[in-house]
Amino acid sequence: MTIHTAPLLRALSAVIAAVLLTGCTGLEGAGDKGYVTADGVVRELDPSDRGEAKSISGTDLDGNPLSTEDHRGQVVVLNVWGDWCGECHAEAGDVVGAAEQTQNDDVVFVGINVRDPSPETAMSFVRQYDVPFRSLYDQSGESLLEFHGTLTALSTPATVVLDRQGRVAGSVLGVLPSQQTLVSMIEKVVAEDG
Repeated sequence: MTIHTAPLLRALSAVIAAVLLTGCTGLEGAGDKGYVTADGVVRELDPSDRGEAKSISGTDLDGNPLSTEDHRGQVVVLNVWGDWCGECHAEAGDVVGAAEQTQNDDVVFVGINVRDPSPETAMSFVRQYDVPFRSLYDQSGESLLEFHGTLTALSTPATVVLDRQGRVAGSVLGVLPSQQTLVSMIEKVVAEDG
C-alpha cells in the first residue's frame, strides 16, 4: 500500500493556517518593535468575574518606594508606558487628561515605566507631557507578570483599572481609544460599592 504524503501535508498545512488566522485578535505581532501594539482593545469585568487582588511595588522614578498596596480602598489606574514607545507618546495627552479629570480621593494613577534605560530617560517623558502621577521604574517589565492573563511582558502601552480591593476591573491593551473611554471605565468602578 502506497501513501501519498504530499496531498496530506498540503491539507494539514491548510488546516494549521486556518487555525492560526482565525485565532488572531486585534493585537498585531511584535515584529521588530519588541512590543505588541493594539488599537485600544477595551475589556471590562463585572465584579463577580474579577480574580484575586493584584499588587506591585518598587521604586518610582525618583528612587522612592511606591506600592499599589498603599492605595487599597481607592480605584487604582495603572498605565504601562515607556519613552521609547511611539504609541505611548500618542496616548499621553489622553492619559494625563483622564488623570486630571478623575483626580480625587477615590482614584489614584500609577505609571509603570518599562524598558527605559534609566529613570532620567523616563523623566523626559514625564516633563514633556506634564504627567501628574508617579511611576514605578521597572526596566525589566517584571511587574507586569503580576497581571498574567491581562497583560504580557510586551503589553506597551496598556492601562489597567483596579477596583478598591485591588482586583482587575478593566483594561485597555494598546492606545486608549479616547480620554473619555478611560474616564467612563474609572467612573463605573468608582460608583461600585466599596
